[in-house]
Amino acid sequence: QVQLVESGGGLVQAGGSLRLSCAASLSGFSIYDMGWFRQAPGKQRELVAVILRSGSTNYADSVKGRFTISRDNAKNTVYLQMNSLKPDDTAVYYCTAGRAIFTYWGQGTQVTVSS
Repeated sequence: QVQLVESGGGLVQAGGSLRLSCAASLSGFSIYDMGWFRQAPGKQRELVAVILRSGSTNYADSVKGRFTISRDNAKNTVYLQMNSLKPDDTAVYYCTAGRAIFTYWGQGTQVTVSS
């Protein structure tokens, strides 16, 4: 059974940083594309960042220059380094994995940024 377990969320003041981790019990982790999505109250889930199996990355315009996605294939883990956090970044952050489409999802971790 595939499991994606997020950690690292919490409460932080605006301008601060957090690092999210997603540990995947996923055979053949290195061949999966990985991503982070987020969902704020009353809003649709939105893409934050993706990292392809090739290592290529892509970011939502709202987080470019502030967030960095990375992966450690030896540890079956993907990370999201979040700097210069803003109150608008407050959301539940979800890790996802897939090939062509995102198939597997974690339970999410709450990130709250206070002003």
